[in-house]
Amino acid sequence: MNIRNFSIIAHVDHGKSTLADRLLEITGTVTGGKMQPQLLDSLALERERGITIKLAPVRMNYTLNAKLYTLNLIDTPGHVDFSYEVSRALAAVEGAILLVDATQGIQAQTLSHGLAAMEQNLILIPVVNKVDLPQADVEGVEKQLIDTFGFDKEDILHVSGKTGEGVAELLEVIVGKIPAPKVEVDKPLKALIFDSFFDSFKGVIAQVKVVEGKVPETNKKIRFVATEAEGEILEKGFFGPALTPVENLESGEIGYIATGIKQPDLVKVGDTIAEIGTDVSLLPGYKQVKPMVYVGLYPIEQAEFHDLKTVLSKFKLTDPAFSYEIEHSQALGAGFRCGFLGLLHAEVVQQRLSEEFNMDLLATTPSVEYLLDGSPITNPADLPQGINLVNLQEPWVKVRIFTPQTYLGKIMELMSEKRGLYQNQTYFGTQVELIYEMPLSEMITDFYDKLKSVSSGFASLDWDFIEFRDCDGVRVDILVGGEKVDALSMIVVRSKAEYIGRRLAEKLKEVLPKQNFAIAIQAVIGGNIIARETVSPFRKDVIEKLYGGDRTRKDKLLDKQKKGKKKMKMIGRVEIPQEAFLSILKS
Repeated sequence: MNIRNFSIIAHVDHGKSTLADRLLEITGTVTGGKMQPQLLDSLALERERGITIKLAPVRMNYTLNAKLYTLNLIDTPGHVDFSYEVSRALAAVEGAILLVDATQGIQAQTLSHGLAAMEQNLILIPVVNKVDLPQADVEGVEKQLIDTFGFDKEDILHVSGKTGEGVAELLEVIVGKIPAPKVEVDKPLKALIFDSFFDSFKGVIAQVKVVEGKVPETNKKIRFVATEAEGEILEKGFFGPALTPVENLESGEIGYIATGIKQPDLVKVGDTIAEIGTDVSLLPGYKQVKPMVYVGLYPIEQAEFHDLKTVLSKFKLTDPAFSYEIEHSQALGAGFRCGFLGLLHAEVVQQRLSEEFNMDLLATTPSVEYLLDGSPITNPADLPQGINLVNLQEPWVKVRIFTPQTYLGKIMELMSEKRGLYQNQTYFGTQVELIYEMPLSEMITDFYDKLKSVSSGFASLDWDFIEFRDCDGVRVDILVGGEKVDALSMIVVRSKAEYIGRRLAEKLKEVLPKQNFAIAIQAVIGGNIIARETVSPFRKDVIEKLYGGDRTRKDKLLDKQKKGKKKMKMIGRVEIPQEAFLSILKS
């Protein structure tokens, strides 16, 4: 069988989806009015933001020298927060196109994804994209590819995803260089699940690479080796890019299987599908992804809690890197503590839940996982209060920054501010790669925005978790009217606790609506108050009706008002409106 399975990997915005459009066009997979820019970016959010969020498989037919070839392409995201999507795509293919923008050169994710593909012994095809642009530095980018990955100059292809220049030659190289998958049709069925989604009629639809054997006919029973669940084949087919049913789906091919299973957690990415009654071992799937950033998600209306639970279980199918568990907050009621790979991942998931499932959610401040005496703490409110916490550890990450040399000084200043430890730097022509180690908690605040700001948008970032290290941290609580608001608690390094506490108190003072009595806002560590603000009360003019007379008449009314306000303060409870929460959590 003349099959080629390959992926396109690159840094964000280097033109992967546009190149995929030209491949679909030239092979005649999508024609005429059906063609649209970034066709494989099917999510509304992907089109809105102009980035790829989900991997997208598609099958193309291509004829070369009178021979028909089946090309299975998996388009991948480029942002660091979606690198898990890339790892899953690479596990299902035999080769990859390493795409580099001729105007930007090698960036952080180019290096990261390229090395990941080399680790899996995939055949890499180096391609310089956007060669039609007047500011393209093709020779400079070629030199970077040769110096960084050791490619030969004659192996580097020049294409333009926009105009189609060089794409026909690229197709020939894909057929010539990428090896065909190992085809073993006679063995029992073994299919690797690399992604899945939910269909209300067909149940969970598993996106698979058939490694051995062939998928049996419809209505036959199948089993999932890891979860030991059983399903039934309702439909099988390939992505054309729409779901296209076929009679045969065999070893070496990429396609989908509609399983009929309505419980999403029974079908896991990385699992192996086999026939009932066959003794099949689990295929090497994917390493278990570990969430790095935690955010509490709460329904605005508590009556929607169970709806949110159902939605999250279905959503996890489309995003295996997302995790969630139930938690309860005194201020916000019942909700979920959700794990994400990074801040953009958290933001995208919240937006998808809102737009695709109509869930109106409130999100708490992002936090990271800490270890106290070896036990994980993902919610700051769970950390014991006190100023002398021992055996508290925080996660550290290795940060790789690519930047033009001009911005080196400013970036080094920023890294010093964020408790970064310098490790190394390497020069690639006018670009420099900086390697630092820094606490993850410093990176999930405003680090990315500041990095883009000090580098005029030119710096790119990649990071990997290293280990947990000792941390001199404290829990800062916020009291409103003497009552703790657990949703606003946070764990911070002691040296910054006072500054952060003061900022939170000031912000809360701005957004909290006035009551008929004064409201004290306090930031505290244990029993120590580190910042205080007061929201002044509404003041009714009780002496407005007086005219003339002795001063004691005014004093009498003012004293009476003061006593009334004191009484109100004792019985009044401050309700923090959702709008106030939203504005303070955004800050």
